[in-house]
Order: sequence, then C-alpha cells, then structure tokens
Amino acid sequence: MHENSNIHPMAVVHPSATLGKNVRIGPFCVVDEHVTLGDGCHLHNNVTITGHTTVGDGTQFFPGCIIGAAPQDLKYRGGPTTLEIGKHNVFREYVTAHPGTEVGGGVTRIGDRNLFMGAIHIGHDVIIGSNCILANEVLLAGHVVIEDCVTIGGHTGVHHFTSIGKYAMVGGMTKVTSDVPPFLTVASTRSTRQEVRAVNGVGLKRNKFTEAEILRLKQAYMRMFSRRARSSGVPISETIQNILAETEDENVKYLCSFLLRSFECGRRGRYLESLRNSESLNPPPRNTKA
Repeated sequence: MHENSNIHPMAVVHPSATLGKNVRIGPFCVVDEHVTLGDGCHLHNNVTITGHTTVGDGTQFFPGCIIGAAPQDLKYRGGPTTLEIGKHNVFREYVTAHPGTEVGGGVTRIGDRNLFMGAIHIGHDVIIGSNCILANEVLLAGHVVIEDCVTIGGHTGVHHFTSIGKYAMVGGMTKVTSDVPPFLTVASTRSTRQEVRAVNGVGLKRNKFTEAEILRLKQAYMRMFSRRARSSGVPISETIQNILAETEDENVKYLCSFLLRSFECGRRGRYLESLRNSESLNPPPRNTKA
C-alpha cells in the first residue's frame, strides 16, 4: 500500500487513494478514497483532502487546509464533481478549496505554481490560472475566473461571476464586484468601489514585458481611464473601439476586447453572469504571453 510514500502512522489514508512517488503525509492528515496525489506532494500535519480531488506533482499543503469538501452551494446535489489542482502549488495554513457544482460546469480548476497564503477561500466552480499570488484571507466566491499571473492583496473579497484578467494587480482590502481588466492595477477605499488606478508596471517588468510593451499599455490606459478621458464626455466604449482600430499591439488588443466583453455583455460589468444559463459557466482562461 502506497509503497513509495512516507506516511506518518497517525495519518489516515484510504487504501484506494492514488499516491505518486515520494509523497509525504504528516500526522493527523486525512486522504480520502477518490483523491489522487502526484509525485512529491507534501501534506504537513492536520490536512484534509477529500472528494474527487486530483493534485499535481510537487504541491504543498500546510496545516489546517481543507481541500475538496462539498461545495457551499444549496444547489449542489451531491454529484461526483471534481477539484483539479496543477503542479507545484503552495497552499498555506487554513486554505479551503471546493469542487464544482452540477449546474456550474462540475469542476473547480487550479493551474500551476500558484501561492495561496493563509486562510484563503476558493469557492465552487472557480477557475484559476498559473503563477498567481493570493495574499492572506482572500475570499473567492463561486464561478470566479482568475487568469494567469494575477496578484491579489490580502482581505480582498471577489464577487461571484467575476473575472480578473491576466497580469492584473488587486490592492488589499478591495471589494471586487465587477471584472478586473488585465495588465492594470485596481483598488478601493473604505468609501469607494473598486477603481482602476494604473498599469501594473512593476508586475509586467517582473514578467519580462519590454519597456515598449508597457508604454503602449500605459498610453491605452491614459486614453481610457485618465481624469482627462473621464471628463471628456466621450463614452469609454467609443474610445476602446478607436484604440482597437489603430493598434497592432496584441496586449492592447486583449485589454480592449476584455473591457468590451465586460461592458457590453456583462450585467454590472461581470461578463460571466451573461453565461449563467449556458452549458459552461467557466470557460478556461485565454492563452497568456509566452
């Protein structure tokens, strides 16, 4: 039984669970029947992994994590929905993550190399890309989509059916109630809703965007969101269409198409709400910069 793994004698691992090579499971952990753990996974003490959950190679779970428990959704009927976790993720203390629901696509999917700091909640039918950093006590409601290389500050709540575009930065304690554009920084104060503040220049540099690419995004941002643009009386949708007609930059095109999708198709700026009655509520994130 699980010959290649290091399982503490005070852990409870179902004999039908699938464990890869060199899996380490600490004391007081519980691994249920339908769980698959890839090579090199490490469960520190007091971790519970249940449900139809698959975990990729090299993923770590720190004490108190509860992964794969039934969705917190009254519409869930007990079906064998799944939670799929990629490779080399880090789940710090007391993270919770739930599988999908029957009406929401049936799967919660998490990519590779993400860092989830303490006490994060990942709701049902959430799709998270790769290389994201979520700080302490971020709360993701159901049906949220987070694209690749997103950073979210601590104590942030994300409304259900909200999308956060790739390379975006969300400031701490932000109330995210509508889609967050890619490449930009969004934050709120105690008395304001989320607001677009700037291009995420630091994050883009860290991800090896060139100065020219960043400059083109800043120029587009100024035309759409600067004080002068907001006071000009020109609808932002018209400005976006003008930028799309002029630019050849793929990142600027992606920013514009993301915004138009949210403005024109989404109720209250949440595009995914327009898909609530569709067969798939959670399309996977689009391809990111190589």
